[in-house]
Amino acid sequence: MSQKIENAVALVTGANRGIGREFVTELLRRGARKIYLGARDPATLAELVALDPTRLVPLKLDVTNAADVANAAKSADDVTLLINNAGFAGEQGVISAPDLTIARNEMEVNYFGVLALSKAFAPILAKAGQSSIVNVLSILSLMTVPFLGTYSASKAAGLSATRSIRAELKGQGTQVIASMPVQVDTEMGKNLPEPRLKPSDVASETLDGVEHGTEEVFPGELSRKAATAFAADPKGVQAHMSTRLPA
Repeated sequence: MSQKIENAVALVTGANRGIGREFVTELLRRGARKIYLGARDPATLAELVALDPTRLVPLKLDVTNAADVANAAKSADDVTLLINNAGFAGEQGVISAPDLTIARNEMEVNYFGVLALSKAFAPILAKAGQSSIVNVLSILSLMTVPFLGTYSASKAAGLSATRSIRAELKGQGTQVIASMPVQVDTEMGKNLPEPRLKPSDVASETLDGVEHGTEEVFPGELSRKAATAFAADPKGVQAHMSTRLPA
């Protein structure tokens, strides 16, 4: 399966900054007909909407809020491309964390948020001739870094969910894609080691995956190298990553 971006109607969660903002820019460039911009505070979208007020539609959407998710599905009932981009990283270990608060928040956004949006929009996507769900995950969906231990767990859960969603929605013709970049040069990734990917490259290569029907995308050369190394020697790569302990 694949989907052309031209004339698609997209919804991007976490659209106000970072990778989400770059998705919006790239969708405009590729000729998307309409793009819903999801953010907890729609006021943060004003500058972005000004780029193309005709095609860009702000939407109040906290992916952890059931009412917001239901209202989004009601308001954006013409969506053909759902991009679950919203994410949260608390930068903590599993045992060294003071409590489970951040771990629960990461799961709410990175796992339950993906589930909630995918479930709410599945019937809408079923009506489209071509439709897709893109889940923006992380290379840490495959391996864990202890200083990002609870985040790694939430992204692994997100990948597992993505593969199950893909299997369930195959019959209705909706392709489901996982994008798994390494560290990205965004506000959320500012404390991660260099070199870091450009968010524009993540957005562009992930949308290439939508148009080419690539189920699991590793955007950028850094991501591809990491994925290749992991495929060749998963135990060795994990052993190396496990040396990076919480401070």
